[in-house]
Amino acid sequence: MAQVTGGGDGEIRDAVVIGGSFAGISAALYLARGRRQVTVVDEGLTRNRFAAQGHGLLGHDGRPPAEIQAAGISDLLAYPEARMVQDRVVAVAGQADDFRVTLASERVLRARRLVLAYGTRDILPDLAGLAAIWGRTAFQCPYCHGYEMAGRPAALWFAAPGVAEHARFLQQWVPDLTVVTDGAPLPEADAAALHAAGIALETARLAAVESDGDALRGLRLADGRRLAVEVLYMVPRNEPACDLAAQLGCRMAEGRQGPIVETSQMQETSVPGVFAAGDLDRPVFGAAFALAEGVMAGTACHRSLVMGL
Repeated sequence: MAQVTGGGDGEIRDAVVIGGSFAGISAALYLARGRRQVTVVDEGLTRNRFAAQGHGLLGHDGRPPAEIQAAGISDLLAYPEARMVQDRVVAVAGQADDFRVTLASERVLRARRLVLAYGTRDILPDLAGLAAIWGRTAFQCPYCHGYEMAGRPAALWFAAPGVAEHARFLQQWVPDLTVVTDGAPLPEADAAALHAAGIALETARLAAVESDGDALRGLRLADGRRLAVEVLYMVPRNEPACDLAAQLGCRMAEGRQGPIVETSQMQETSVPGVFAAGDLDRPVFGAAFALAEGVMAGTACHRSLVMGL
């Protein structure tokens, strides 16, 4: 990623976008096309960096996410109004028309508006071997990876209300599915619904993931048995990738898997002059959603600048 100098203490940019993945780059692109001076700050730790391929994004199906991101950055930097800084934001403060963004390098950027697009991070359970297969043969989104993994024996690691519904949904891709609860009991109604749908249930504790490189070969259970599966679906908790929204005082909401930033239909947060887009404010994740929200955030931010809102 290019590191571009300029835009320090002596210059107020129209907008600083924090996060340079799909949502952030889309927001910045629309601001640049609105002839606004925009700087994107990104530390290079995208949530999708573990996936070898991305799917379901029109025109980019099957391309590595990093490749799609790089193409987007190239498009953005073709506009002289846009700059890219590779760094980590450690603090934000101020108010509309005078925000201060402090970087890990101790550089300070000033901006009239902010777009938060730094995403979330998945909180994976502490299971030996899981991290090595995450994004390769262990996933949470069947639309992103289910087609390529269809027909392989799979497990769904999930023990919460709605497990039967989620498992039945996964059967579109996985005829041979086992729900594993890692020792957590399921209500009788959920167990009965799984049985009626022909979905196996395993309540034993998990001990480790067995894999060959990033290819899942099975799940080892604490009682010594082995569950022969090749794909693992999960519904992990997640949280914002950093605390910048909290620093600004943005109102939060509880999403399906963790806290998210509360926004309006125009991607406005509760703090005037601050917008948010992408996984950070959505209870449902995906590249196409992030792109669309980035466009909305960019155009709404531009309108805010023009109209003085």
